[in-house]
Amino acid sequence: MIRGLSLSAQVSSAVLLWFRKDLRLDDNLALVSATRAGQPVVPVYIWDADDRQAGSLGSAQDWWLHHSLAALDDRLRALGSRLVIRKGKALPQLQDLCRQTGARKIICNHRRDPPAASIDRAVSAALAEDGIETESHAGQLLHDPARLLTGSGGPYRVYTPFWKTLERCGEPREPVDAPESLEAPSSWPDSETLKSLGLLPQKPDWASAFPEVWTPGEAAALEKLETFLEDGLDGYETGRDFPARPATSLLSPHLAMGEISPYRIWHATRGRNVSGGDLVRFRKELAWREFCYHLLFHFPNLADKNWNSRFDHLRWHGDETAFRRWTEGKTGYPIVDAGMRQLWRHGFMHNRVRMIAASFLVKDLMIDWREGERWFRETLVDADRASNSANWQWVAGTGADASPFFRIFNPILQGEKFDPEGTYVRQFVPELAGLDDKYIHRPFEAPAKALEKAGIALGETYPQPIVDHGKARTAALAAYGALKDQS
Repeated sequence: MIRGLSLSAQVSSAVLLWFRKDLRLDDNLALVSATRAGQPVVPVYIWDADDRQAGSLGSAQDWWLHHSLAALDDRLRALGSRLVIRKGKALPQLQDLCRQTGARKIICNHRRDPPAASIDRAVSAALAEDGIETESHAGQLLHDPARLLTGSGGPYRVYTPFWKTLERCGEPREPVDAPESLEAPSSWPDSETLKSLGLLPQKPDWASAFPEVWTPGEAAALEKLETFLEDGLDGYETGRDFPARPATSLLSPHLAMGEISPYRIWHATRGRNVSGGDLVRFRKELAWREFCYHLLFHFPNLADKNWNSRFDHLRWHGDETAFRRWTEGKTGYPIVDAGMRQLWRHGFMHNRVRMIAASFLVKDLMIDWREGERWFRETLVDADRASNSANWQWVAGTGADASPFFRIFNPILQGEKFDPEGTYVRQFVPELAGLDDKYIHRPFEAPAKALEKAGIALGETYPQPIVDHGKARTAALAAYGALKDQS
């Protein structure tokens, strides 16, 4: 007899399908394998505090998770099944589910970020001692970080050769359609309610505006993909940099939660009648996500330590007031403030503006990139351990294939170039809405009559700049110069 299992449980055994960050039925290889096992399938999601910390879920993504799990349960019920929800450490919960269902196999999909992968290895080893098999499948990434290596057998550290190698690997596999039904067990094991997980904000409900933009769940992800391919892919190469334009896919939170697979996205772009530059640029964005995971897989401290240890000697400022004004969107630089307010309102920020806002924190305010990374992780619905840390290190100049530290975004010029009519700024910084286009990105230079006409009192209705960008740039370059002198 298997240790820990009763004889009665073994009679009507099932297979457990363990969902994590793969909250979909489409192109889910673990689900495909479970349906082929010839046994009833028990889908389960375990809310584990240790696992949550390992996956770096923040409060905004908790909101998404609640609605994504609800959507997944609806999808499962349409197939004659349901989602079992458990709360607690993964190992004892899985052991208890095996006792209740007689399951001797648990099927799941790989997780490639090191903390989560470490948990999976420990759980699998402990279950094996109970005679329970754990079967894991690929699907989170288009490539296997352990196998896609340089000619010398090491990891890639620069994106371009990584992309070229990925291209040479040929087209990714075809995605697999969702099943039409699932065999249910004769009786269901105990389950928590979704509400009991406490994932939604209470008072205040800071996520009240999220539904203006987002509908979590697999169905919404697939619909968003089709809409983007029809209306957004053509012109993507240039349009993606303009935050006021509907020129991005908005698929990142769906990818982060695994509501859609990268294989499904890649496959859907095939044969599209658009500019080759648009198609390649979009696929390169998928490949950049792959590169971020490649880095995190091979450099597990990427989220916490400078990839380039030379920057360990850079002297960051610990200005709590400046950091708070940055988080609140009150820096006095409209494009930065618009981005930070979009982040708070919708749990999201346009990618071009993310770079501008991140550069401002790190190089204008000289605040450690890790502070910004933690804030983004807490407030983004698309927070992703690999992408978040790699992108922050890219902007800070501390990471692999990074933008050099001396590349410092000018928030005024960036705003004028990518939001020339101030449409984006006016949406998220409404107190500037009446200002002429000429001054929308530099209200501190507007004449008194222009400010009065727009109903703006600098320092009262809208803040004066927290720093002088020109002086801040000089100071940042001096700090970098001192760092080079120490090398």
